Amino acid sequence: MMSPLQRIFAPDSGGEEARVPVKGRSQRARISMTMRQAWFVVPFSIFLLMGIAGAALYISSPPTTLRFAVGPPASEDARLVQALAQQFLRDRAAMRLTPVIEEGAAAAAQALDAGRAELAIVRRDVAFPQAGQAIAELRESFVAIIVPAAGSLAAGSAKTQRKQSTKAKKAKPIVKIEDLEGRRIGVVGSGSANTDVLDIVLKQYQIDPGKVSVVRLDPRDIAGSLRNNPVDVIFAVGPVAGPTIADAIAASTNGKTEPTLLKINASEAIAARHPVYEATEIKAGVLGGQSAVPEEAVETISLKHYIVGRKALPENSVAEFTRLLFAARQTLGGEFPVFAKIEKPDTDRDAAVPAHPGAAAFLDNDQKTFFDKYSDYLYFGLMLMSGLGSGAAWLTSYARADDRIRRLKTLERLLDIVKAARTAETLDQLTNLREEADGVLGRTIRQAEANKLDESA
Repeated sequence: MMSPLQRIFAPDSGGEEARVPVKGRSQRARISMTMRQAWFVVPFSIFLLMGIAGAALYISSPPTTLRFAVGPPASEDARLVQALAQQFLRDRAAMRLTPVIEEGAAAAAQALDAGRAELAIVRRDVAFPQAGQAIAELRESFVAIIVPAAGSLAAGSAKTQRKQSTKAKKAKPIVKIEDLEGRRIGVVGSGSANTDVLDIVLKQYQIDPGKVSVVRLDPRDIAGSLRNNPVDVIFAVGPVAGPTIADAIAASTNGKTEPTLLKINASEAIAARHPVYEATEIKAGVLGGQSAVPEEAVETISLKHYIVGRKALPENSVAEFTRLLFAARQTLGGEFPVFAKIEKPDTDRDAAVPAHPGAAAFLDNDQKTFFDKYSDYLYFGLMLMSGLGSGAAWLTSYARADDRIRRLKTLERLLDIVKAARTAETLDQLTNLREEADGVLGRTIRQAEANKLDESA
């Protein structure tokens, strides 16, 4: 037989909080475990969805479109840009080109400075754009001063020559640049760029440009420009393997005799006075013909054409364009031989024509990875997260300290219940104390199931 006090504190069916059925405990444990797993599954699902959304955005994002200024119309450069734009389409590249046809290299440079284009083909000696930086060296153009062979299309018939020539100098053979005074010079080119180069050469030899007659020759039809309009000399600027000089040579040949090329012996002096030009030479036999043209190397000057991009263009966009540009060399080199010889620009910091940082990074294999670009941000972000984590840990610790105080108060209350039970005088008092103790027990069990209690608690 148990005493009344023992019966009161013995577990019975009336104490809901004192006893927790095994089935109820396992169910609560499963719920608690499921909740703990949710803390891992939910963030993982969120990050996975964010990754899928980012990939879908990248795939569905439209390609970058860049406007490409080039001129003059129907020129080899214009056809090259159009072919490059079509090649990007065929390759399904993430970049598209929109040709912007201008009147010439100077107009293309102005279009770049004015913001009407992001890319352009420009000449080093003609209004080089202030907002442009080099992406590639497209080609090197040589100055060729060609003296046509007698009887050639360019020289015309003897009767026509006598009508077109001036004074007594007309009968003197042209063997050097000093002999150009008073002559008719056919300048290949629609703009004033090549005429300006001719003036520089004449002034170097102390020849007044006003004492020569300039005849404009259409670079697209040099032969047609020379019919019934003979000249004493053809002044052409272009690549040695390009169509401009080749057409000029063809028009200056009579079928038996090849034309001659005049030497610019003062090429180094011209390059020193005008740094946009370089002293160079046309190699012997490089122009071909029935016999080697020229028979020996000819000293001359040259200038360079560049593909440039605006300084404000993002580096990654320029790097991608540079990659696609050099990748297209092999494909387009057959149609455009000059394009096959495209070269990287000078990427040194002290280069006369500064290279775009995006192009330099790709060409020098120095492209920055994501972590290279944002390492500082990541570092400071981690420091910030560490600080926030420390603050959160302090707040958690502070909150747990309050929990410990509350649990200590609960323990003190349990001790008070034990003391009160020993001095209880009635069964009602003992019943109330038992119910209060059962409530404390139930709350503690629920906290244990939720992992809200540490080992000491």
